[in-house]
This record gives sequence, C-alpha cells and structure tokens, in this order.
Amino acid sequence: MMSRQLTAYLEEKKIDSSRILYQGDRLGLYFLPKGKDLKNAGVIYDRAHSSFSELQPGSIDWDVILEGVEWLHFSAISPALNKKVARVCEEVLEAASAKEIMISVDLNYRAKLWQYGVPPTDIMPGLVKYCDLIMGNLWAAEKMLGIPVDNDLIKSEKKAGFLQHARQTSEQLLEKFPLASMVANTFRFDHGATGINYYTTLYTGGELYQSTEYFSGKILDKVGSGDCFMAGLIHGIYKKRPTQDTLEFATAAAFQKLFIPSDATDQPVTAIEKFMKEYER
Repeated sequence: MMSRQLTAYLEEKKIDSSRILYQGDRLGLYFLPKGKDLKNAGVIYDRAHSSFSELQPGSIDWDVILEGVEWLHFSAISPALNKKVARVCEEVLEAASAKEIMISVDLNYRAKLWQYGVPPTDIMPGLVKYCDLIMGNLWAAEKMLGIPVDNDLIKSEKKAGFLQHARQTSEQLLEKFPLASMVANTFRFDHGATGINYYTTLYTGGELYQSTEYFSGKILDKVGSGDCFMAGLIHGIYKKRPTQDTLEFATAAAFQKLFIPSDATDQPVTAIEKFMKEYER
C-alpha cells in the first residue's frame, strides 16, 4: 500500500506518524510533467475521491489529535478541494486556537483546485482569522483575502516598490486579522531565460524585515521553494532565533531548494547555515 510506504519514509526522517488517519480508497496525487524548460512545467492534480478530499466534518476528535501540539500549519490547497474539507479545516483551526496553539498558513493559490463554485475570498478569510503567521505574496493576498494589489506602486517592477507594497499589504492584513502578528511575503521573478531573482520580507512589530537578495543564471526546479521557505520560518520562530536571522535562514533554505530536483529539500540546518555564511563572503 502506497500510504504505508510514504509513512515509512516519514518515519525514516524522524517524523511522528502515529496520528495519521487511514481511510478511503486512494491517496490524492499530483504529477509534474517536465517540459523542455522550467516555464513549460505544469502540475496536474489528481485529488478527486481521495481519502483527504472525502473528509467529513465532525469525524475527527481534534482534542486527541492536538494533544501536546505546539504549532499547526495549513495550506490553502486544502480548503480549495471542496466545501466539506474547508469546513474540516475550520474545525481544526477553531480547536487549535482555543488551545492557544501557534497557527500559520501558506496562501498558495491553485486555480486548478478551486473548482467547486466558491471563490477563495468566500472561504479563506474565515480560516485566516485564526492565524498568527500569514505567508504568501501580494497577488495571493488579493486573490484569497481581498487585499488589493496597487499596480501603480509596482508598475516599475523595481524592488523599492515591491518592498513598500509588502509593508502596505502586511499592515492591511494585520488590521483585518487581529490575531496575526507576522506577515511574510516572497518575491520570485524570472531572471533571463532560465534564471531567478529571489528575496523575501517579514513584517512584525511594526517593522518590515527584508532578506538578502539572491540571483542565479540557472536553476533546477521551482517546485517546493515556497514550502521550504515556510518550513524555515517555522524552524526559526520555534527555535526563537532573532527575526532577521529567521528570515535569512528561511530565504536561504528556499533559494537552495531551487537547485534540488523534485518538491522537497534534502539540506540539513547545518548545510543551510554554511551556505548563508559563504554567500555573505
């Protein structure tokens, strides 16, 4: 059974799998065809009738699942599946918030998944209201939370405009979602035919922190860099690293992922920290 094989892989990585719920007939899948260049690669989702998409509200004892949990992270691709799963997401967020568990969200918008007749702006604000940390980008905040993109501010495509907009959007998000105290934005732009320009921001305590700006003339795989950035943020905040250091670590981890095939990094913390020091020199 594929699910058991994946669980065994997680356990090899020392990830606790004891609370995984096994049900339904199949796993949700996605396929990543490789085009002749990175721009031609597109994800094909196969989530219909999967065990996750068939989750029912009221079917999980969240008190048991959340026992001893300190941090809950969720992705916007989950409520994108259908109304029932969106309600399940609301259940766990409500339960986690009541237990004062740290909650973060990745606003990764996937148009191919939002296909059940309800726009993200009708669903996501009701979920994000529970979050302490909101991560995404200017365009995701508009598409999913109704925070408008100021095209006049960024029409020059200069970094100063994007940074100003990051502050503006972050302030609007914190005003709209008072439980949140941190907003992270990623900026990833094509650089030449096969390269990339990458930097990030983190707004907290009334201050906008900005990361080192990375350039590369050629990368290997874009998939998973946002997830890697989010994981780096969670690591840094959980370990109580200084804010600027946390942002730098997360950004370096995400940038390194661009040179690793498939959708997950294989770099330990020590390798990322070494890369940060070498890049500074």
